[in-house]
Amino acid sequence: MKTLLITLLSLFIAPVWALDAPDQQRLAAIQKEWAHIQYEVPEGQRVAAFETLAAQSSAFTRERSNVAEAWIWSGIVTSSWAGAQGGLGALSKVKQAKADLEKALSLDPSALQGSAYASLAALYDRVPGWPIGFGDADKAQGLLEQALKINPDGIDPLYFWGDHLFRQGHYAQAKAALEKALQAAPRPGRELADSGRRKDIQLLLVDVNKKLK
Repeated sequence: MKTLLITLLSLFIAPVWALDAPDQQRLAAIQKEWAHIQYEVPEGQRVAAFETLAAQSSAFTRERSNVAEAWIWSGIVTSSWAGAQGGLGALSKVKQAKADLEKALSLDPSALQGSAYASLAALYDRVPGWPIGFGDADKAQGLLEQALKINPDGIDPLYFWGDHLFRQGHYAQAKAALEKALQAAPRPGRELADSGRRKDIQLLLVDVNKKLK
């Protein structure tokens, strides 16, 4: 399961002007720390780092339980923690991440440009299916289609869409989606997130191109 979510959880960073200033600052701090851990912290230190960040993101949801963005980032951080840990012991964290993202969708499906849809889809794509987990490629596709309706040019939904197509053996379509993702507009202040995601895309494109030969 280590590779299950390591690229998963994305950094869906959209403008958060709908939030008040303290919530914006809190969310931005979680986003920034997530990017640092995911892309700069050595692999062997990520479990502990994500555990600390998960406590912070969980506290955010307890204190601001009506804020969809808080639940989205709690789900992303918890999923990343599970990915760093790996193994069957991480399944409980994955299930908690799923619950957090579903809570976000119940509050505001459009929050952070539909990020809950894409993050939840990535879980369905990567988690093992029954009886071990809840993985379901059909559910993943439906959620990704919803995410792309809201944010058709976003780097993250396009990346996860390309990854889904690759997993389903649609290699030419996957390549097109990933190349489009590389053309996504930069996100101001999120240079590390964008750089890391582009590396994820380029690595996946290597595998896609091998299949197309």
